[in-house]
Amino acid sequence: MKNPQDIIKRPVITEKSTSLLAENKYTFIVDLEANKIEIRKAIEELFNVKVEKVRTMRVKGKNKRVRNRWGKAPDVKKAIVTLKEGDKIQLFEGM
Repeated sequence: MKNPQDIIKRPVITEKSTSLLAENKYTFIVDLEANKIEIRKAIEELFNVKVEKVRTMRVKGKNKRVRNRWGKAPDVKKAIVTLKEGDKIQLFEGM
């Protein structure tokens, strides 16, 4: 298994992901090659919580233009992690 810091890249902090906190769901950008089992183990190891469910999605990068050149934003993989009742991640407590 990979290092948990390599699997979990960063949290997603948007209006929609913040509204999911009421349902005990947390959203993260994860490694493109990571599967649900690796994501579950990485979250449990990093934050000392119990994961109930992991849902993943791949988001294709959009085409972007800067001046006269076209480029592409990178593809990302997002994971929505549902925690067991009573568990919380301290990273999101200020929200």
